[in-house]
Amino acid sequence: MTAIDVDLDAFVERSPGGRGRLELLVRGARCASCLSKIEHAAGAVAGVETARLNLTTGKLTVGFGEGQGDPAQVVAAVEDAGFTAVLYDPAAAKTAQDAEGRRLTLALGVAAFGAGNVMMFSVPVWAGLFGQELEPATRAVMYWFSAAVAGPCALYAGVPFFRSAWTSLRRRKANMDVPISIGVLLTLAVSFSELLQGGRHAYFDAAVTLLFLLLIGRWLDHQLRLKAQGAARDLLALQNPLARRLDAEDREHGIPVREVAVGDRFAVLPGERAPLDGVVEAGVSEIDNALITGETALARVVPGVALHAGALNLSGRLVIRATARSEDSTLAQIARLIEDGEQSKSTYVRLADRAAAIYVPAVHSLALLTFAGASVIGLGLREAVLRAAAVLIITCPCALGLAAPAVQVAAAGRLFRKRILLKSGAALERLAQADRVVLDKTGVLTNGRPQLLPATPADVAAAAPLARASRHPLAQALAAAAPPGPAADSVRETAGYGVEGLVGGQPARLGRAEFVGAPPSSGAETELWFRLGEAAPIRFVFVDRLRPDAQETIAALRARGLEVEVLSGDAPGPVARTATDAGVAKWRAALSPAQKAAALDELKSAGCKPLMVGDGLNDSAALAKAHVSMAPGEAAEASQSAADLVFEGEGLMAVVDAVDIARAARARTLENFGFSALYNLVAAPAAILGLVNPLVAAVAMSGSSLAVMLNATRMNWTGRR
Repeated sequence: MTAIDVDLDAFVERSPGGRGRLELLVRGARCASCLSKIEHAAGAVAGVETARLNLTTGKLTVGFGEGQGDPAQVVAAVEDAGFTAVLYDPAAAKTAQDAEGRRLTLALGVAAFGAGNVMMFSVPVWAGLFGQELEPATRAVMYWFSAAVAGPCALYAGVPFFRSAWTSLRRRKANMDVPISIGVLLTLAVSFSELLQGGRHAYFDAAVTLLFLLLIGRWLDHQLRLKAQGAARDLLALQNPLARRLDAEDREHGIPVREVAVGDRFAVLPGERAPLDGVVEAGVSEIDNALITGETALARVVPGVALHAGALNLSGRLVIRATARSEDSTLAQIARLIEDGEQSKSTYVRLADRAAAIYVPAVHSLALLTFAGASVIGLGLREAVLRAAAVLIITCPCALGLAAPAVQVAAAGRLFRKRILLKSGAALERLAQADRVVLDKTGVLTNGRPQLLPATPADVAAAAPLARASRHPLAQALAAAAPPGPAADSVRETAGYGVEGLVGGQPARLGRAEFVGAPPSSGAETELWFRLGEAAPIRFVFVDRLRPDAQETIAALRARGLEVEVLSGDAPGPVARTATDAGVAKWRAALSPAQKAAALDELKSAGCKPLMVGDGLNDSAALAKAHVSMAPGEAAEASQSAADLVFEGEGLMAVVDAVDIARAARARTLENFGFSALYNLVAAPAAILGLVNPLVAAVAMSGSSLAVMLNATRMNWTGRR
C-alpha cells in the first residue's frame, strides 16, 4: 500500500504551535541529482517549509508551516518526479536496503559465472588471432555456446544498470548507466546478428565481462554505505527502552519509555542509564555523564539538578520528573544531528559523476553521428551498426567508472595493513581535502584512563584498602597504584561524596574534600582526598596522560599544512593542560554535543574542511557533521559508526598515515581520470574511422580498465605516496 492510499494527515506530527512534520521513505534515489530533484519537488508544495532527504536511509523529512500543508500533495509531487514515496518505517527501509544488497550480490554472482565460463568458448576463437583459425562450423558452435552462457547472464546481471538507466531516461536525464546499458544491449544485438548471419566476430564475452567488472564496484559501494549509516541506530540503542514510572503512591511500573509524558515521575536505580531528560526530585548520587559531555570526572547530583538521557547512575536511587519525551531527549537530538551529518556526506558529488554530466551525452552523440556518417557514405546498415557499437564499446565508461573505486580498494587495503578501517566510499577524497584537524581530548589526545600522579608510597598504601572497596574510577586508579592487599572493613559508601570504613581499626574516609574535612579546592585538578582518623587529609591528584606519540602527531600534521585545535566537553583546566602538553595552541572546553556540532558547522561555513577525531558518544554528532572523521577502535560504537575511518592501537600517528594515504589516493585517482580522458581521445576516432571492430574495441576497453587498476595498485608499493 502506498502512502497516497491512506489518510496521510493522521501521520503528520503536529507541535503545540501547529507546525507539522511528516516522514516518508523514498525509493529510487541514488545520487546528488536525485536528492536535489526530490527536495525541490517537495519544497515547491504549498505550505512546505523544509524538505530534507537522507540518501543513506531514504528518509524524506517534510516540515509544514503552522496549520498548513497537504501531505498527499507532497507524495504526489515526489512520485511525479519519478520516485516512489511511502510512509517511513525503519524496518521497511532496512528491508529495502537488504533486498537491494541481495539483488546486487546475485547479479554479481551471475556475472562472475558468465564471465568465467564463456571463456571456455571464447579462447578457441581468439586463437585465430595467432594463426590457429577455426573452421567456420566449429567457430559457429563456439559462438552458440557463448551465446547460451553469456546472453542470459548478461541480461540478468545488467538489470541493475538497465533499471537505473530507464529511470534516468524517464526523468530526461542521462546517468553513467545509460551508455553502459546501451553498450551492453547493442553488443549483444550485434553478436546475435553476427551469429545468425555466420559472421566471424561475436562479442558475448565482452558484454558479460564488462558487467562483472562494474558490478564489483557497485556492490562495494553498497556495502560501504550500509556500514556508514548505523550511527544513529547505535546511539538510540543505548537509550533505556523501559522506564520505572512512579504512581501517586510511589510504586514503580515498568512501561515503554515512549509512553512517558512530560511531567511524569520515574526512578533510576544504580547501574542504570536515565531513559529521559528530567530534573532530579529526590535522591543523591554520582553520575557518569561522559556519554553527553565527554568529561571524565564524575558529577554529583542532588534534587533540582537537570539530568540528560543516557547519563549513567552510579550509586544512589534517583527520582526524576520528565522534562521531555523520548523522541525529544538529548540522545534523540544527537541522533538527528548524526542523520543531518550523514545527509551532507551523501550529497557529496564524486569526480566521476561530474565527468559523466559531459561524458555521457557526448558518447551518445558521437555514436549516433558515427552511425549517420557511415550510412551517408554508403557503408551499409551492418557496417554502420558495427562502427556505432565499436564507438560505444571502446568508449564505454568502464575505466572512468573504475578510476575512483579501484584506487579506493587499493587504498583501503593499505589502510587496513596499518590497522585503519575505511568505512565510507567518498571518505578518501574528503580526507585528502582536509585542511584542519579537530581533536577531542579524552580518549584521543589522552589515553582516556585516569592515572595517579606520583605520591608518597605510604600514603597510597594507607588509602588503598578503602580504594579497593569502591567502584569509583578514581578509587580504582588509586588501588591499581598500590600493591595487592585487603579491603577495608565496615565499608559504607555515601552517594556523591565518597566511601568510609575501618582501616587498621581506625575510621577512614576517601572521597571529596568536604567529605573528609579538607579545605575546598579550585576544581582545576582531578583529585581524591583521604583521611585516616584525626590525621591531616591527604590529597591524591590524577591525570589522563597524553598518548605516547601525541606531540609527534601534532608536529607531523602541522608539517603537512594542517591546522590543529582541540574541542572538548571536559573542564577548562584539564583541557588547557593537555593542549599545552601536546603543543596545540587553540582549544575550547566545556562543550555540549550540540555545541561541538555547531563548532564544526562554523568551521565549514568559514570555508574550512575539518577532519574530526573523536571517541565519545558526545562526539558522534560532530563526527557526522565534519567534512571527514576518524575514531579510535576503543571508541563508543555509535562514534565508530558515525566516523568515516576507525583506527586501532595506542598510537595517534594513524591520523597522519590516513592523511598521507588519502592524498596519494587522490593523486592516483586524478591520474586514472587523466588516462581515461587520453584513452578516449585516441580510441574514439579510431572507432569512428572503422580502424577497430567491436572485438578489438572490447579488448581495448578491457585494457584501459586493466591499466587503471594497475595504476591503482601503486598505492601498495612500499615507500610510494
